[in-house]
Amino acid sequence: MAVESLTPRVSWGLIEWGVDQAAGGYDKLHRFAVTQRELFLKMPPMPGAPQALRRLSIEGVRIRIITHRLFIKYFHQVAVSQTIQWLDQHDIPYWDLCFMQQKTAVGADLYIEDSPANIERLRAEGQKTIVFTNSTNEHLPGPRADNWDEVLQLVLAEKRAWESP
Repeated sequence: MAVESLTPRVSWGLIEWGVDQAAGGYDKLHRFAVTQRELFLKMPPMPGAPQALRRLSIEGVRIRIITHRLFIKYFHQVAVSQTIQWLDQHDIPYWDLCFMQQKTAVGADLYIEDSPANIERLRAEGQKTIVFTNSTNEHLPGPRADNWDEVLQLVLAEKRAWESP
């Protein structure tokens, strides 16, 4: 398919792009993108993300990256290696890098998340969560950030609130 014909407004699994879920299409596409096209290494960062994360680090925010990139079997080394190289290549600071599905198992004062299921799970467990807007989570209430400048402002506001007597 021509890239121009693909809608940017997708649901999880990319059904709108014709990815056949019954045949394991998303998993196959994901595996191909990571192992054959180095997706986790070559994909550019979201606009403003490295700068916002560096600013947060300078402001004393301890950044803990939690990602579920290991959800498809048999290529974990490639996924982890590409992720670490990508973070270093883009000078993204972090204290901890956690590859896990259950994000609530990792203690944090504030989460930034885009997956609707993870947002709902985190909030159900009483965790403060900023919704990073995408086409799959627009139905969820805020606080919400549409870009990394907004993430920066929301996190710094939370930090100021924690530091207030």
